[in-house]
Amino acid sequence: MKNITIIVAGGAGTRFGAERPKQFLLLGGQPVLMHTLQVFVAVSDEIVLVLPPAHQALWRQLCHEHGCEVPHAVVDGGQTRWHSVKNALDTLTVSPGDVIAVQDGVRPLLSQQLAKQAFEVARRQGSAVPVVPVTDSIRQVAPDGASHIVPRTVLRAVQTPQAFDALRLKAAYGLPYQPVYTDDASVYETAGNTVVLIDGETTNIKITHPGDLLLAQNLLDHGQ
Repeated sequence: MKNITIIVAGGAGTRFGAERPKQFLLLGGQPVLMHTLQVFVAVSDEIVLVLPPAHQALWRQLCHEHGCEVPHAVVDGGQTRWHSVKNALDTLTVSPGDVIAVQDGVRPLLSQQLAKQAFEVARRQGSAVPVVPVTDSIRQVAPDGASHIVPRTVLRAVQTPQAFDALRLKAAYGLPYQPVYTDDASVYETAGNTVVLIDGETTNIKITHPGDLLLAQNLLDHGQ
């Protein structure tokens, strides 16, 4: 029974506004993406990294410069996150009992314990999706501009790694693409499977904007 990790870093990082895609910016002296890889090396039998073809030469250069020795395969990213994950899944041969975890490349501060727990729960229950409570007040806005409050006690913010029974996940990605897919859990659920929630980590932030990188550096400096 294998633990397989797919790390998705297929975005161009246009929202970040830096010269390099955010996954290649330095955090604690090494690229953001390298931190993510290093979390999973001890809990994975196989790691697949999804990168746009245009970014792969830069990644090889960074691996050489920073001495990254984490074994991993590199797969071409696709038009959307769904297509990127499917590209990775299409390269994998899986057996009953295998678990696949899908991780955002720009979530570099998750603990190894969270990654391990995701694999363990998914192996027992079929899936494991980390979530954290929503702390902001939330309002739902109608097309006419009217809005109403949504009770935050019933809401959760979803994180990665999202882990799943490997055979079921591959079958779910065999169904046609739908624009409503925002993560792997939505694909898995649409195929008729149950999504099991586990506790995420407030420090497991996704680096999307420049302020996120500053926060990540501060968390890293203070041991999260």
